Amino acid sequence: MRILVVEDEPTMAQSLQAGLVAEGFAVDVAVDGEEGLWLAGEVSYDAIVLDLMLPKVNGFVLCRTLRERDDWTPVLMLTAKDGHLDEAEGLDTGADDYLTKPFSFVVLLARLRALLRRRGSERPTVLSAGDLQLDPATHEVRRGAVAVNLTAREFSILEFLMRESGNVVSKAKIMEHVWDFNFDGDPNIVEVYIRSLRKKVDIPFGRTSIGTIRGAGYKMALDGG
Repeated sequence: MRILVVEDEPTMAQSLQAGLVAEGFAVDVAVDGEEGLWLAGEVSYDAIVLDLMLPKVNGFVLCRTLRERDDWTPVLMLTAKDGHLDEAEGLDTGADDYLTKPFSFVVLLARLRALLRRRGSERPTVLSAGDLQLDPATHEVRRGAVAVNLTAREFSILEFLMRESGNVVSKAKIMEHVWDFNFDGDPNIVEVYIRSLRKKVDIPFGRTSIGTIRGAGYKMALDGG
């Protein structure tokens, strides 16, 4: 899952990026509202963490502009201000949720995951494909009763494939959702991770849940293979 953080305070931006990357997200950071608007127009994000008080373009204007563009990416708005009027204005401009600084990263993460589940239609808390289960909140993966240990990147790719179960997803689409904007490595790295995932969630269990669709990409079987 790919997140845009729009935050002008360097320490806060770095802390949010490090925390979210550790949780398996791909994270891009914009240091002002103008850069945030540009990135949001160039890249498809799963959610945006948006500071209210920003240089050049503030959070209210940025969020309103996105909605005027028919961009309905979930927005979690952050602010140092503690007031009902600011909260109401943030929500009225199109934000989906609101947190006042200082806040617990655990709470921010929970709010963010709730927004991701609600995007488009209600999504289950735990993802399932047959007896393959993935819990985004606890980062646990199980094949039946057996726990499967994955790296953060493997987990992110598997989560994306499971959210798209039954659909073919291209290598480019996986990179778009799992790697950040600055990644300029070999796209074939996706194949390396897919092979690694198969060795962990499929081969030991005699399954073939992650299929290759020649010339198109990959597909997670709805029944878990």
